[in-house]
Amino acid sequence: MSKSKEKSVDMLAYEKGYMSQGFKMICGVDEAGRGPLAGPVCAAAVIFPEGVFIDEVDDSKKLSEKKREKLFDMIKEKALCYSIAYASVEEIEKMNILNAAMLAMKRAVEGLSEKPDMILVDGNKEPDIEGIDCTAIVKGDALSHSIAAASILAKVSRDRLMNEMAEKYPEYGFEKHKGYGTKLHRDKILEYGICEIHRPSFLKKLLGEDNDE
Repeated sequence: MSKSKEKSVDMLAYEKGYMSQGFKMICGVDEAGRGPLAGPVCAAAVIFPEGVFIDEVDDSKKLSEKKREKLFDMIKEKALCYSIAYASVEEIEKMNILNAAMLAMKRAVEGLSEKPDMILVDGNKEPDIEGIDCTAIVKGDALSHSIAAASILAKVSRDRLMNEMAEKYPEYGFEKHKGYGTKLHRDKILEYGICEIHRPSFLKKLLGEDNDE
């Protein structure tokens, strides 16, 4: 068996398992941007037609930016349907990042043109989506083709948004770090202060504002 064939069997194991139980519309869901100091959290949901497999699809963190961009278009072309959604900085601050990520995932699923009957989601927590079975899979973006595809859609979409934010707020270098807490980003925050897309609750320690907690 070829390496690619072995991978296809592995990455489709969850999808095939649930199809064998009678599920027909299996949706992969993942998010990007839970950890950054700035910007929204993005989630994607994708359903593929039965039998469709894109060999190079993998956990987005394992892929180069160039490869992710290429796969982004391939996934959209081959998917039965897909949806990309966000939870804003304001929502992150109001409900915390975990709940905001769950909200973005829920919005992504609800934005699909076809209703799934099984959701496979990366991680150990399931978004609350009424009337649809859901399974959380730890490290699912490396184990499920559908989740991995969703991780790519979410990552590329959020990176593109942060590139747009770099044009609006050029002093922070968002095009380089996409809002993550790199030394460059932290130095820029200390130099210029925060802007409207920063997450204040993530920056209390850096800005010395957590002394009363």
